[in-house]
Amino acid sequence: MKILKQLVLVMIACFLMAAISGIKLETMSLLDNRIELKVPSDFDIMDEETLKTKYPTEQRPTLVYTDKSTAINVALNLTENPASQELIEPYQEALLQNFKTTYPDAEWKNSEVIEVHGREIGYLEFIISVPDSKIYNRIFFTDLNDKLLLCSFNCTTEHMKEWESVSKEIMHSLKLK
Repeated sequence: MKILKQLVLVMIACFLMAAISGIKLETMSLLDNRIELKVPSDFDIMDEETLKTKYPTEQRPTLVYTDKSTAINVALNLTENPASQELIEPYQEALLQNFKTTYPDAEWKNSEVIEVHGREIGYLEFIISVPDSKIYNRIFFTDLNDKLLLCSFNCTTEHMKEWESVSKEIMHSLKLK
């Protein structure tokens, strides 16, 4: 019961922070109506050309919502990697090690497995340096139809104060249908 109360308080705090910041989130049915996720109501789907530029590898996200400047993004990718609730913690540990190796200078904020709407969700929260900027990232993941669903939020650190709590609310809004 104590965990439930804490979760309710976190959700209320996230909602209040989003309301204070003036960012309006809209619950959307995504990935052929298999999930629900809150997305900023003024974001649009990233066009194919911008998607290929911002995510140049073949492993780019399936779907990206972005602001007009393309500096703030919510991305989803239903991978071909097998997944189940039992694999979320091993994925979290493996992804953490992979990102620490790939970005040895990253500033780590958090990394853990939590329960959201009765499901295990792993997440990584960190800041990386890129040429001319720093990027705040929140990557969260779970299983969907026996595959790994990766979701992420990123923005430049100039926007982090306004968006960090919103990214948490987005993560906590993930529901599988």
